[in-house]
Amino acid sequence: MKRTTLSLIAVATALAAVTGFASLTAPGAAPVPEAKAATRLPVQRAGLVCPVPSTSEVAETLYTSYTPPGTGTAAGATGAAKAEPSAARLRPAASQAADGAGKTGKKPKAPKLPATVTAPGKPVAAQVDGAGVPALVGSATGTLAPGWTVQQTTVVSAGGARGLRGLGCGGPDTDFWFPAASTGKDRQDYVHLTNPDDTAAVADIQLFGPKGALKSQFTEGIPVPAHSTVPVLLSTLTAEAPQQDVAVHVTTRSGRVGAAIAAADEKLGGDWLPPAADPATTAVLPGIPADATSVRLVAFVPGEDDADLKVQLATATGTIVPAGSDGLHVKSGMTAFIDLPGLTRGQTGSLVLTPSDPKKATPFVAALQVVRGKEGKTEIAFLPATAPVTARATVADNRAKASTLALTAVGADARVKVTASAGSGGGTPVSKEVAVKAGTTTALVDLVPGGLKGSYALTVEPVSGGKVHASRMLALPLDGIPMFTIQPFVDDRGTVEVPAARQDLGVLD
Repeated sequence: MKRTTLSLIAVATALAAVTGFASLTAPGAAPVPEAKAATRLPVQRAGLVCPVPSTSEVAETLYTSYTPPGTGTAAGATGAAKAEPSAARLRPAASQAADGAGKTGKKPKAPKLPATVTAPGKPVAAQVDGAGVPALVGSATGTLAPGWTVQQTTVVSAGGARGLRGLGCGGPDTDFWFPAASTGKDRQDYVHLTNPDDTAAVADIQLFGPKGALKSQFTEGIPVPAHSTVPVLLSTLTAEAPQQDVAVHVTTRSGRVGAAIAAADEKLGGDWLPPAADPATTAVLPGIPADATSVRLVAFVPGEDDADLKVQLATATGTIVPAGSDGLHVKSGMTAFIDLPGLTRGQTGSLVLTPSDPKKATPFVAALQVVRGKEGKTEIAFLPATAPVTARATVADNRAKASTLALTAVGADARVKVTASAGSGGGTPVSKEVAVKAGTTTALVDLVPGGLKGSYALTVEPVSGGKVHASRMLALPLDGIPMFTIQPFVDDRGTVEVPAARQDLGVLD
């Protein structure tokens, strides 16, 4: 008998066995229930990655860990959520590449990690000083998973990396865009690739300048071992002349990584450049400081068509066209920039980028380089294009009289609920609803927990109306330098859509 005939008989026998088993286990007389609509349930697991904070001996880093209360947490968990053990912990990456150990040559030391979060609604924090602090990976489960966030804030008071570096630790992914990076002579930009998984990852890095893709070397097939971090200096990836404005594209061939760029400017200061929102035909960059002395917009089009962008500023009273800005033309595969001096003129504002011709909309990515101060007393921060908050978003590590929350509504008027959590050392949470008119930016500086001790978290939740984009500026002046950092609010994806299921033997017909 031929093998084909034998194979067909085997398949028929297997199907008969499956059908028989299904028939025996199906409820005989019970009617088949109708399929129900998909529901949203709290996530049961969340993972985050925090890169190496600094290699400076004078660095002081504060980690703040927080899970907001709400649906799926202690106040309203489902039965499934309650069955899952709850924990939210950070741990050092098990190993690091040579560069990750720091220029001091010292072996990474285990930091004093934030205490384990034991209940939603209260942030926990811990400070680590000096160089050699490793990258951290973390996970949250059960009722502590929905909305879990970690903020990494580092003060470097001297040296080439001087500045306030802030970063919301992000989840691992396979695709990242970083406009506003640089290979310039005064810049040292490191892209940190951190692998939290048990298997190795392989990453590619592409660099694009004002004339297109930069000829690069050693950018394809970069291995990132399991539970490790690999920092890569961008200027070493290309032999071309230094470029002030570079768009960086990080992808993985296999596995997942967390990615962020540590940017240090010898003259201006340093901060983290977080990933920008995915390419889209419009972009909002919320929360440009009221006293910004220099703002530089960098955009990049990854597709085959050019983009012509209208540049507008959403102020406290309405949307205007910045003086001297007639728009921005971005050629396909090339970075484009525009300097916007004196942009905000004493009011917190947000850039809104839209197609000049709505019929010719082209996806793009964008980010801002923002400078405060002058005459040798400057500090730099970065603000990428930010997706709207669709359900809930949180930024931890806020300080009294140091945090400014910026809310920008586009398309329609909106209302959001803003909650200031209890402090890491004590305090009473407070909430308020905020109305934001379409095309405007509202800045909040006075929402602080009662009896605050330590740092606190800010959570934004849409209530009604149009889309809202948000960011938080943390300003900690030091020795006359207006040190600051800006973190966008990224939707925490605390719930997931679960499709309804029912028994259907029809699949065996």
